[in-house]
Amino acid sequence: MAHSPAALPPGTLEQGCPIRVEHDRRRRQFSVRLNGCHDRAVLLYEYVGKRIVDLQHTEVPDAYRGRGIAKHLAKAALDFVVEEDLKAHVTCWYIQKYVKENPLPQYLERLQP
Repeated sequence: MAHSPAALPPGTLEQGCPIRVEHDRRRRQFSVRLNGCHDRAVLLYEYVGKRIVDLQHTEVPDAYRGRGIAKHLAKAALDFVVEEDLKAHVTCWYIQKYVKENPLPQYLERLQP
């Protein structure tokens, strides 16, 4: 019996595949492949200064919402900011929410007003 994406447990994709975030530095985006490689969830960012990124937008297709995919994207982006010793301006409402729910010092000290 085939499962629709919404019927699978959080943190997994079709056939129980774990969520894997990829970082494309050239396109300035983090992404998760969904349904093979046809659909993607993405988090977009731009450099707005030499060491400042704007975390602009997170988008997960409707059929995959509520599975923690955006949470994985937000964590990957914030970990990138920490690892690269950058500052972050957060335009995306979802990432703002993620930081409020996960107020880790290494994230908070890198946020720009």
